[in-house]
Amino acid sequence: MSVRFLYRAGGREWVRDLAGAARGAVRLTLQDQGVAGPVEVSVVLADDATVRSLNRAYRGKDRTTDVLAFPQEGAGGLLGDVVISVEQAARQARRARHPLAREIALLAVHGTLHLLGYEDETPHGRRVMWEVQRRLVRAWTVRRAKGR
Repeated sequence: MSVRFLYRAGGREWVRDLAGAARGAVRLTLQDQGVAGPVEVSVVLADDATVRSLNRAYRGKDRTTDVLAFPQEGAGGLLGDVVISVEQAARQARRARHPLAREIALLAVHGTLHLLGYEDETPHGRRVMWEVQRRLVRAWTVRRAKGR
């Protein structure tokens, strides 16, 4: 399974840690959901301006958001793209009082679940998706603490 990264936000010092957090979260999600075989997910770590522009263009919402998912379902196992606003993730991490890497992992899980067909627009869909998301972020946290 392949997780490809593009960087569209500020300095590079944080890239390795955040990319590792997202990569581990995406892989954990795909494994947990029984995705086998060669698949590709692209993750873009972006700034607010980039995410706002995409949100406006594809969802008609002229504001930033934390994560966008663009399912591809293309040939060759391409599942799609997950675009994460690092700036929004940093604000959310501060409010939640947890590390930015954990917030990035949470958003990577969330976006990947959307690529796999989960939805959070209905109360039932939100409940199901967020239960899976919470479980996976807990598992990611344990793995990260053990250095995996």
